[in-house]
Amino acid sequence: MSGLLLGVDIGTSSTKGVLARPDGEVVATAQRPHDLSLPRPGWAEHDAEKVWWEDFVSVCRELLERADDGIAAVCPSGIGACLLPADEGGNPLRPAILYGIDTRAEREIEELNDRYGREALLQRCGSVLTTQAVGPKLLWLRRNEPEVWEKMGKFFMASSFVTYRLTGEYVLDHHSASQCDPLYDVHGYAWIEECAEELAPGLPLPRLLWPAEVVGEVSREASEATGIPAGTPVAAGTIDAWSEGASVGVQEPGDLMLMYGTTMFIIEVLKEPLHHPGLWGTTGIMPETHNLAAGMATSGALTGWLKRISGDLSYEELTREAAAVPPGSDALVVLPYFAGERTPIFDPKARGLISGLTMSHGRGHLYRAMLEATAYGVRHIFEYMRKAGGGGERLVAVGGGTKGGLWTQIVSDVTGRSQDLPEQTIGAAYGDALLAARAVGLAEPDTDWSTISTTVGPNEENRDLYDELYGVYRDLYPATREASHRLANLQKGADVVT
Repeated sequence: MSGLLLGVDIGTSSTKGVLARPDGEVVATAQRPHDLSLPRPGWAEHDAEKVWWEDFVSVCRELLERADDGIAAVCPSGIGACLLPADEGGNPLRPAILYGIDTRAEREIEELNDRYGREALLQRCGSVLTTQAVGPKLLWLRRNEPEVWEKMGKFFMASSFVTYRLTGEYVLDHHSASQCDPLYDVHGYAWIEECAEELAPGLPLPRLLWPAEVVGEVSREASEATGIPAGTPVAAGTIDAWSEGASVGVQEPGDLMLMYGTTMFIIEVLKEPLHHPGLWGTTGIMPETHNLAAGMATSGALTGWLKRISGDLSYEELTREAAAVPPGSDALVVLPYFAGERTPIFDPKARGLISGLTMSHGRGHLYRAMLEATAYGVRHIFEYMRKAGGGGERLVAVGGGTKGGLWTQIVSDVTGRSQDLPEQTIGAAYGDALLAARAVGLAEPDTDWSTISTTVGPNEENRDLYDELYGVYRDLYPATREASHRLANLQKGADVVT
């Protein structure tokens, strides 16, 4: 068997697709930007028809025009964990409620954490309930939109919605299911029926598969819409950050991925499940593996904010200014909680803080301090991973923020960790293509398409300074938490979602 592998990833702000050969050679790429809907403070949504399906169709048609061989398999991925309510026929009943950036179910989160017990949830589901969990959002939907709930016969995430449209099969991959807390048992790799019946009575749960398992084949109707030949095998796929991990070879226990983007995301591969209340514990994308995961609410979004209020200077110019500033930004420390924070503090009412400002600080100091703030946040997460019994051995850095060198160097200096930088980081769609290849036997389960181009190591001469400033960083949040919450309560309608 031969042919091309088609991978498509539906992200927060764009959909990307890749055509690759079984050896990893990229034949073609395509991209479509799309909008994120923020209909109310704390809400974040996507129109599944227009964003998820129409983007998928458009990207597929562009890529297929550039194909020089047949399509051996297709695999989607997408943002998650999301909640798209649909009727029995799979038709969306409302826009999809997105992952942790959607904070509408805060009341349900607290209620369910108290009902089930945080320690019990950690042990069975891998995580306490947070805005990332699907279970509280199901309860929110049931309470607040009963007219939708009454018609609901299925629920989807971005990847499972696409696989349903392609094959007619109602499935969800194990990793995505493990973010449906408290509905999934990370030890038993199965739905927890009693929790499902309590939170979502009568709602059929999807059949569970691993991301590189074949769901079914492209139907004739889906073929007419997408151009993918009928009968093409479709792999289950998964949540985009985990596909990106696959794309750069983060798949062995001890491997850890650090994704530099609008937000910072971290995934560690484990052989056995580990838990910590400040992290997410999930099932891995390969059978019999697990993950510790973490996500900051902002990272690149901070520098984007500073860029906008600086008259839209180029990132290159701002980076040059920041590089001219000494490490530590002349004792300027920023709390990066401009959009609240996810791991490790799980505080949507946390707020940003710039501490230590003097008349001698300039724009370059602020820009460098923003980069250092994200590095302090990463170090905070790494400490929690170590406390949980993990922390990884090999660290792979991916994402647009790895270009230019300054940001990655700062993170290595602050954390004391070296980072491997792959030769190319195409993203989750490339990981999807690899999962598709594995699904149909064109790649082995341990196949790695990535090549490391360079390794960034820490500058030891900056260690003492960053250790001291990190201590200040850790002290600032508890010292200002109450004041930040008071300000957040006054900022009615001013919630920021990144």
